[in-house]
Amino acid sequence: MFSNQPGQSNSRLRVMVVDDEKDILRIIKRDLESNDSKTSFKVEAFSDGESALNAFNSHPADYYDLVLTDIRMPKMNGFELYRHIKQRNPAMKIAFITAFEITKEEFSKVLPSIDVEHFIKKPISMSNLIPRLR
Repeated sequence: MFSNQPGQSNSRLRVMVVDDEKDILRIIKRDLESNDSKTSFKVEAFSDGESALNAFNSHPADYYDLVLTDIRMPKMNGFELYRHIKQRNPAMKIAFITAFEITKEEFSKVLPSIDVEHFIKKPISMSNLIPRLR
């Protein structure tokens, strides 16, 4: 889903993770940064969309390689964050992590250009997540 250039190995992907559940943030950060795969990750974690957007805007538009965001959060939900980030960097790779079952019809009303592959169901399995991020 979020592949680097073919043939790149030992690359370090810069990932923004946004979730209002601090335990989930801690686990994702720990597991991505300590994974054994040939792709390594540098994770920056944020507990709400506003602080994530502020951080995103404080860097060059291509600073992050990808964004993983929860959908339902206080202050700014994941769909709003998606819209703001895409305005600044239309090429940014963004995936949604959610505990809720979302059908294609539901999310196509909000973001018609999003494909179902952009949704990652909680609880998150690192053995399934890491290959999708490469």
